[in-house]
Amino acid sequence: MKQILNIKTQTKEYSIEISDNNFSKLNQEINEATKGQKRLIVISKKVYDLYYNKFDFSEDELFILKDGEKEKNYKNYIKIVNRAAEIGLTRKDVMVALGGGVVGDITGFAASTYMRGIDYIQVPTTLLSMVDSSVGGKTAIDLKEAKNIIGTFYQPKAVFVNINFLKTLDKRQFLSGLGEVLKYAFIEENCGYKTALYLFEFLTLGCEKILQKEPITIIRMIEYCLNLKASVVNQDEKEGGLRKVLNFGHTLAHALETITKYKKYTHGEAVVYGMFFIINWAYKHEYISYSDYRLSMELLEKYGFKPLSKIYSNEKLIEIMKKDKKASDGKITFIIPVSKKRVKEIKLTPQEVYYMLEDGERFTS
Repeated sequence: MKQILNIKTQTKEYSIEISDNNFSKLNQEINEATKGQKRLIVISKKVYDLYYNKFDFSEDELFILKDGEKEKNYKNYIKIVNRAAEIGLTRKDVMVALGGGVVGDITGFAASTYMRGIDYIQVPTTLLSMVDSSVGGKTAIDLKEAKNIIGTFYQPKAVFVNINFLKTLDKRQFLSGLGEVLKYAFIEENCGYKTALYLFEFLTLGCEKILQKEPITIIRMIEYCLNLKASVVNQDEKEGGLRKVLNFGHTLAHALETITKYKKYTHGEAVVYGMFFIINWAYKHEYISYSDYRLSMELLEKYGFKPLSKIYSNEKLIEIMKKDKKASDGKITFIIPVSKKRVKEIKLTPQEVYYMLEDGERFTS
């Protein structure tokens, strides 16, 4: 089974292939997409160990990146561009990101800056990277003080989403990806897609098949998410307005990841905690009805998620949020729900955020 989606931004057009092709076919497609180009393939260590023998890549064209968010740093960025220079990549050549969101983000950033920009191709291998980070052109590396603080908007040449990688994805990482999937259900009406996809209902009714990784259901789920993201990116490539809705749950999420030095929570887990928190706060402050609040909470709980019970320092969380790239004019940006499928942006002062964090039971249910 194969689906082709098209992204059309102000700077580039490219296609996304979603399939369950065997790896021999995927290898052929990567070779065809990079034909006539010298290439540097940045591959995660875990993917290298599991799948290297499925591809005909040369060891000379590989850069193996250790796993984990902490690897998305300046030192590894320099190593990647140095490796590109060593093997003689020119402006006509290409980088290939084969791995999860960390590999995709740092490879895209390296490609966007090497010789002022060369081609790169995304081959995401985790659910989270398939439904979110591999598409839309955001590239980045982290600093200790803030996530994704150094980055560019730079669109890939192509994206190959192959769900066979999910067969070896562990349960925690699969659920982490579902955190981003659920996010799309809560923002669907903001995305401006041409028809209603009813993702909220699809995720509610299809939960069992999704958790079992049933191929047709998974391909459809990924397609729905990417159609929504593509619609947003086509309208707002560089986050001038609409694209901010994709940050639902992310303000607190990034602060949680940073305060724990990217070691305690996966990105998707942090996003889920951020969504629980902001949905609860929005209900308490009458932005959403009780009915929408309960339906939203029940959807998150249906996939086994629970609110965060760990308490962190308000002051430290706020200091991190103030450094977030979405903060401006001394205020911190939150995307809050106004119905079960629609959100809006609000900006709060640090003092207001302090009260927000103190409000009620904080993160707990």
